[in-house]
Amino acid sequence: MIGKRVIKEKPIPLAEVLSILEKVKKHGELEYWQRLTYDYSQKFSKLKPSEVKELMEEIMKIEKIREHQAVAIVDLMPGTKDDIELIFSKERTKLDDGEVKQVLEIVKKYSK
Repeated sequence: MIGKRVIKEKPIPLAEVLSILEKVKKHGELEYWQRLTYDYSQKFSKLKPSEVKELMEEIMKIEKIREHQAVAIVDLMPGTKDDIELIFSKERTKLDDGEVKQVLEIVKKYSK
């Protein structure tokens, strides 16, 4: 890690992490931390990258939801109002019942 620095920081869903690490894996062996992340993302990623992109776009249409919150929703795929409230529990923004229902309907379309 010596000589490397962070150029840009952006939250990304697990499915995207998995696809990035698969590309890296094709070019050579993964480092220890990359293998851990690869295993984790393989185990917990619930959608394909194409589905994630569509889901993110739909969720981001809701005004109050920011990118990092949308990523959490995509990764966790909440199924109840309580699950969504947990995602927003430490946030300043709160979703009203209509927006929570809208998020649940969007997530339900992509659930397997």
